Amino acid sequence: MKYPSGVMLTDMKLIVGLGNPGRGYTNNRHNVGFICLNYFAKEQGIRFDKKQGRARIGVGEVAGSEVMVARPQTYINLSGQSVSLLVKKFNIDLNNLLVIHDDLDLPLGKIRIRYGGGSGGHNGVESIITELGSQDFIRIRVGIGRPSAIGDSAEISEADIITYVLSDFTPEEKQTIAQVIPRVSEAILCLLTEGLVAAMNKYN
Repeated sequence: MKYPSGVMLTDMKLIVGLGNPGRGYTNNRHNVGFICLNYFAKEQGIRFDKKQGRARIGVGEVAGSEVMVARPQTYINLSGQSVSLLVKKFNIDLNNLLVIHDDLDLPLGKIRIRYGGGSGGHNGVESIITELGSQDFIRIRVGIGRPSAIGDSAEISEADIITYVLSDFTPEEKQTIAQVIPRVSEAILCLLTEGLVAAMNKYN
């Protein structure tokens, strides 16, 4: 996606949580991006009270910055359609785009902040990269771990992965995630107030 020449980019920060819309998906592992963003928005007094760009959005001021929070309603594998619409409509500089998503390759409850790079196999992030035509945005990856293989030599199939990410957290996992959600919120505030390098040093 390219901006038309002469477009003035705004200083607004766009914070996107990835997940699937619908009550049946609410507590899925794949929806941890929604879960973390909901917590952050509530802490900052921002309500998801508008519909724009195929997303539920809210706008407020956080630590002196104008912030838009967004939950795409496209289903996770098509998240880029929503993100690209919002980026274009509100003239968002991609350096001000932050995406929160689940990550199979991180242990449960670990978080990592990174800028740029590939999707790591996450279809929602891949969709965003494709639609924007750029990898240059910040991500907060929230670890959900991988499903365990059954038997010593059993391989984990793609179907097993899909079932796993679309399943709810177990009661034990919920306890771990409950501790991570506020930490993600703190990391977002650190990104807004101290910048990327400071946030990476503190939270990675």
